[in-house]
Amino acid sequence: NSAIVAIATVILTLLVDLLAAYPLARMEFRGKKGIFLLVLVGLMVPTEVTFVTLFLMFHSVGWLGTYQALILPAAASPFGVFLLRQFFLAIPRDLEDAARIDGCSRLRILFTIILPLSKPGLATLAIFTFLLSWNNFLWPLIVMTDPEKMTVPVILTYYVASFRESMEWGTLMAAAVAASVPPVVIFLLFQRHFVRGIATTGLKG
Repeated sequence: NSAIVAIATVILTLLVDLLAAYPLARMEFRGKKGIFLLVLVGLMVPTEVTFVTLFLMFHSVGWLGTYQALILPAAASPFGVFLLRQFFLAIPRDLEDAARIDGCSRLRILFTIILPLSKPGLATLAIFTFLLSWNNFLWPLIVMTDPEKMTVPVILTYYVASFRESMEWGTLMAAAVAASVPPVVIFLLFQRHFVRGIATTGLKG
């Protein structure tokens, strides 16, 4: 369950934040500064503030206890938009101008030029998103009531609460160690891009 939710969240977050950050970084239009200001304000709003609204919204459409309730609230983040925008600003505009002279559209420029150059930034966002999704506890605890669909942090807590008197600590510790392996593997796989993304994000070129 945690793998399904984390991977789907990462894919949706990268797609949505990519399409939102590119216009804010590379295009000029009315209201651009106001939209970016809203993104910055979104960074200051605690996630817990939105739980009541999200719960009522998913309850109204009958999605409580489903993967949609876990994935969609995290499918876009102000942090991701801000991070990718700052990274896009560091890419030289000459490359984009040359592609536009050759007749490339905005989407083709994004996916054939900007995207390949943005691997460090995308890897950084992917790691952060995966870790946040994998370790998320409070929201899955609220919307998931079926043990078969609970994520790792919730099911470990459920196990502790259910078998407090006859706790098998060896089993619990083994499960906790197994639960920590995927984030470590993800970080090791993308470590090079992660370090490069952190080092270069926000530096204008």
